[in-house]
Amino acid sequence: MAKKQAEIATRVADSLPIAENTESKTLLTRREMIGITGIAGLAALTGIAAGAVPQTEQKRPRIACLVTYWAAPGSHADWIITKLLDGYWWQGAHTPSRVDVVSVYIHQIQESELGQKICKSKDIPIFKTAGEAVTLGGKELAVDGVVIVGEHGNYPTDLKGHWLLPRWWIYQQVIRVFEQSKRSVPVFNDKHLSYNWDDAKWMFDKSRELGFPLTGGSSIPYYFRKPEIEIAIDTPIKNSIVVGGASDEGGIFHCIDVLQAFVDRRKGGETGVKSVQSIRGPETWKWVERNPWAGRLLDAVKKSFDLKPESFQENDRTNICIVEYRDRTKAAVISGRGVGWTYAGEIEGQKEPTIISMLGWPGPYSQYHASNAQPHWITEMMVTKKEPYNAERLLLSTGITNHYMESNWENGIYSPVGRRIDTPYMNMSYRSTHEPMFEKGERPPNVPYIRGFDK
Repeated sequence: MAKKQAEIATRVADSLPIAENTESKTLLTRREMIGITGIAGLAALTGIAAGAVPQTEQKRPRIACLVTYWAAPGSHADWIITKLLDGYWWQGAHTPSRVDVVSVYIHQIQESELGQKICKSKDIPIFKTAGEAVTLGGKELAVDGVVIVGEHGNYPTDLKGHWLLPRWWIYQQVIRVFEQSKRSVPVFNDKHLSYNWDDAKWMFDKSRELGFPLTGGSSIPYYFRKPEIEIAIDTPIKNSIVVGGASDEGGIFHCIDVLQAFVDRRKGGETGVKSVQSIRGPETWKWVERNPWAGRLLDAVKKSFDLKPESFQENDRTNICIVEYRDRTKAAVISGRGVGWTYAGEIEGQKEPTIISMLGWPGPYSQYHASNAQPHWITEMMVTKKEPYNAERLLLSTGITNHYMESNWENGIYSPVGRRIDTPYMNMSYRSTHEPMFEKGERPPNVPYIRGFDK
């Protein structure tokens, strides 16, 4: 335990700025910082109150990570798993990992040299199948949590633009082990559950049937916000838009998940989705003209960013996802550049729209680039065995994305003005209860990845 604390302290000290002693105004060297020994010293380095550290060591959840591809530093596997290994930046400070990654499965193993090198340096076994990874090569479930990162890799797209990532295929192997072992553990699934609605619904239903916590989705709803506010539960939201990069399935999902993170806090709670429609190209702006509420919200976003009137129309990949909810609330995701991911909501009783933006990714690729809050909430679920937010939201975001991709196609024929797809089966309802989940405080420093090897 003491050795592990010293290792963490060394890594943290090497990545943080030198602290100034407020009483003597003298500087502590990094070696002096590392010399602060024991639990109290580690707490001082990481910003955790010494009294908050239990006197007896608690069991750390043992996690299996099942991924499609782990190569370039920009891959989601690298963003997420390295933070589960070495800690992450949360609320203005480095937070040491609270879980142990004990096994890995990589579907495209030959293309994933980086993942192989990291696992070798950390003494983490790479198994040949997802089932072996969650049983540690045995016959029964042998881990306390499962992280599925089915994003990136050399996978085809179909005619409709679905990226055929094998998330369901990996997930169902995990479910088979759960059922054989007659017990289950929390599961995280990066981004949307599946490109196919029926598979996604099966994935959600299995979590309810077997009683395990399920989470996933986009990291964007938890990113730094401007202003740093959360919409209160039971806010009387009438209409909403999200403006952001939505050029393909992956991009539109980020925007849709941002939308759901806001609108499910409306008065009365989530009621489910009534219909979804996709419009692409210049017809997008004809729809906006016919729906003044969307035009007003879009104008408010332009005003907030001091953009010229036709700025979004100049986008050569213009498209819109139109969502109607069962309680008659309306929403749209509109593709637009230069505003990060921005939510704008028309709220009853307020003269001006509420505008909240998620801006300014850190870079270049480094230890704390992109997702940090997401590994935090993954860890929270593994430790507490509670979903950080309603898994129904993830299912709705998945379903909206799926039907957006389907809308422009009918009997193999494409139309830029997609058909309105009625979705009576997306009638799930729930009430959001979570407190603010987004990052605050100082943004992370640009420090090299903690790899465990030189090259």
